Amino acid sequence: MKKLFFLGSILSAFISYAQEQPVQDTVKAWSVVGQNTLMLNQSAFSNWVAGGANNVGWQAGVNYNLTYEKDKDLWENIIILGYGMNNTQGVGNRKTQDVINLSTNYGRKISENWYASFGAGLISQFAPGYEDGNNPEAQKISSFMSPGYVNVGAGFTYRPNENFTMTLRPANARFTFVTDKNLQWAGNYGLKNDGDSMLFQFGFLGTAQYKVKLMENINLQNNASVFSNYLDHPERLVLSYSGILNMKINRFVSTNVTLDLLYDHNQIRKTQLKQTLGIGFAYNIDNGKKKSDDKRNQDWKTK
Repeated sequence: MKKLFFLGSILSAFISYAQEQPVQDTVKAWSVVGQNTLMLNQSAFSNWVAGGANNVGWQAGVNYNLTYEKDKDLWENIIILGYGMNNTQGVGNRKTQDVINLSTNYGRKISENWYASFGAGLISQFAPGYEDGNNPEAQKISSFMSPGYVNVGAGFTYRPNENFTMTLRPANARFTFVTDKNLQWAGNYGLKNDGDSMLFQFGFLGTAQYKVKLMENINLQNNASVFSNYLDHPERLVLSYSGILNMKINRFVSTNVTLDLLYDHNQIRKTQLKQTLGIGFAYNIDNGKKKSDDKRNQDWKTK
């Protein structure tokens, strides 16, 4: 939890910086779009013949996109943090959500909608994960920065509007960290030898983000990526997709449905799937001038 509070403090400071700069500089350049959520679920049973177990659960998360766009400069930052627990009578606490996904990408415009770019990203989790449905008494299979994925690379970014961004990095270094000594054995997360704490890969990384408004108060955010390691078995692609369907009920209440798909040969040779659904409190932030607010950049809407 200390890690969660620490990252939350960084997020708050960064948002405050973006919002409190002089009006003449930031209103024209910064776009801060984000959502803070707290989803709750609960079931209770008493003398219920059909059976059931009392349980209560929660999921908290933040999802922010902070973009600086001025003249030929484009700087995009994505912050996705989430954690959730469920307590079931007779079973105990089980983790239901755990994600750290941070990325930054700076681009310099070279032609219409295209930027030469450089960026970095981090993907990991807050707490340990276990076999057998996250049972703490089972074998531990993951923990904070075990694995932790860091990508650093250069390439090109295509951004015709604030709803779609695609980045292609033909030169990308991918570091897989395994800092937990109990998980440092050959073959685990691609490690070459027992006791290794890091795996280095170099290859191509492609990412895309697409946000679409399905209807009034219903929005879908899509994120996808593909990585190919030039140095070893480039045909073994690392593929991932994340979708968040947000259905707004009113200003402070919404329903979220999430879907995550992942295939990574170094983790498990099967497609991984995670799906969640929750209703709860949501606080949205949407300020700063967006590219589509400038009439000089609205030609894409009519094509």
